[in-house]
Amino acid sequence: QVQLVESGGGSVQPGGSLRLSCAASGSVSTLDSMGYYRQALGKQRELVAALGRRGSPTYADSVRGRFTISMDNAKNTVYLQMDSLKPEDTAVYFCCAIPQIGQPYWGQGTQVTVSS
Repeated sequence: QVQLVESGGGSVQPGGSLRLSCAASGSVSTLDSMGYYRQALGKQRELVAALGRRGSPTYADSVRGRFTISMDNAKNTVYLQMDSLKPEDTAVYFCCAIPQIGQPYWGQGTQVTVSS
């Protein structure tokens, strides 16, 4: 089992920045990648960014160039730096950890609101 604890998020004006963190504990050696999804009100959950332990990052087209995902392997923590935030980035952001075998693990979710 893997437990995920998210932190960060909150409210910011358009053009602002926020950083999300997600710390994994438990059977972290079984993980293949970690990342973030988001779900806006009335919409489906979508991939924001993901990073494998040995691969290059993947970004949604809507956030590429504005968001940066990184991982501290020593701390088993993934970070999502979000810059130049837009109102359409408003959503609940979920940390996701994908094991080599089995179903993904999900964090509790954190609200990000971009509004003037």
